[in-house]
Amino acid sequence: MSATRYAYLGPEGTFTEVALRTLPEAATRELVPMVSVPAALDAVRNGTAAAALVPIENSVEGGITTTLDQLTSGEPLMIYREVLLSITFALLVRPGTKLSDVKTVTAHPAAQPQVRNWMAAHLPQAVWESAASNADGARLVQEGRYDAAFAGEFAAATYGLEPLVTEIHDAENAQTRFVLVGRPARPSAPTGADKTSVVIWLGDDHPGALLELLQEFAVRGVNLMLIQSRPTGAGIGNYCFAVDAEGHISDRRVGEALMGLKRICPNVRFLGSYPRAGVTPADVSPLRAGTSDAEFTVASDWLARNQDGRA
Repeated sequence: MSATRYAYLGPEGTFTEVALRTLPEAATRELVPMVSVPAALDAVRNGTAAAALVPIENSVEGGITTTLDQLTSGEPLMIYREVLLSITFALLVRPGTKLSDVKTVTAHPAAQPQVRNWMAAHLPQAVWESAASNADGARLVQEGRYDAAFAGEFAAATYGLEPLVTEIHDAENAQTRFVLVGRPARPSAPTGADKTSVVIWLGDDHPGALLELLQEFAVRGVNLMLIQSRPTGAGIGNYCFAVDAEGHISDRRVGEALMGLKRICPNVRFLGSYPRAGVTPADVSPLRAGTSDAEFTVASDWLARNQDGRA
């Protein structure tokens, strides 16, 4: 395995590259652009990269389904870090292009919901075509295949384009969450401001099946930060659920919730426990009474004393 290589969703000039370069360790790694999220994650699986940074969620449309599906299937991988990046788009064109000249536009599919209203107001007749990434869309404009691309303004120089319009976003304060993914290993030590990600498959479809899963978290005071259903491919009505929970697998409340899930689910895939981006322990809401590690220990000791006749 190449311990010095980090893969990312490329080509050069993607928001993913910008997010990756915010990590201190990126300065000492060879950063390798890949043509797609599956290709970036496969580079980790086959050992040609030690880790890969890929987008997993945005604040406008929610989970990035390609990434979720890639982490759900195939050889297991683990999330070690997350990065939050504020997103605003520019309309990149070849020099001399006017807005009235733009008949075709391109970008990554995740960009479309973030610029849909702007496009309806300013380019109502333009035809949208999806690209493998926003920067790849810029490359396609450079090659003359499309008139314009929605991408980061910083990508213009790389592809010899001009930002015709900047600061494009339908939602204020839009953000995308990226995750650094590697091969499974021991999670990093808890920080007090952590997140745990898992994928859960329902054992069978019956009334209250999803509620039973959620109760494993609720009764232990574990806050859920994301839950998204994804089809398993086994037919209509067959789903798994990607879940982000507040806390670390070493926290008693989180660990016992995961054990509870494993008792009632045929398959639970642990995707990692890792620090939350931009959050410190002081920012985390106080735990509900009875859910701290100390209180779990007191209850466990009480049970042991009664089992041994020492109560």
